[in-house]
Amino acid sequence: MPDRVDGRPPAPTESTIRDWDDADPSGETYRRVLFIDSDLTEVDNRGGVFEECTFRGVRFNASTHTDAAFVNCTFVRCSLFDTTFTRCKFVGSFFDDCTYNLLKVSGGDWSFTGLPGADLRGTEFTGVKFREADLTGVRAAKAVLRDLDLSGASLHRADFTAADLRGSDLSTLDPLTVELKTARVDITQAMVIATSLGLDVRP
Repeated sequence: MPDRVDGRPPAPTESTIRDWDDADPSGETYRRVLFIDSDLTEVDNRGGVFEECTFRGVRFNASTHTDAAFVNCTFVRCSLFDTTFTRCKFVGSFFDDCTYNLLKVSGGDWSFTGLPGADLRGTEFTGVKFREADLTGVRAAKAVLRDLDLSGASLHRADFTAADLRGSDLSTLDPLTVELKTARVDITQAMVIATSLGLDVRP
């Protein structure tokens, strides 16, 4: 979609699709589309691309997304109950007041995403890039957060109580500003945390 003559990007257009039972985003590209109260429940999206789209009140419940892209998108009050994302790209996207119960994410690039204050309790993220993501104040108790690239990510006031953090990059984590009670970490991570606390770790 070309830019307007005045140089400003065109305003998002509202999608006419409300119930996606008969719609398949696989292989399709959507740019600057506003989706309001759409129902993507149980949709199987393979390779669909969404660029600079806004999702408001959209239900992604029990849907699966494989090799799809949601770049610079905004999610407001969306339901991601039992949603599965595999090798998906969310670079630059922002989430506001969404629900994530039973969310499962495997692989993919979520760099520069914004999830401040997100309730990620009980979710599963494995092998995901979260470089320079805003995870300030996330509530991730009992979440599985394994093998994540968290380099440069903002983790201030995050709650990782009883979370499984093994294999994740904790180099930017300040143990004095997060909750780590009973969190599961590997030996290398334990040394990183101890060093952050000023301890002199020796063999």
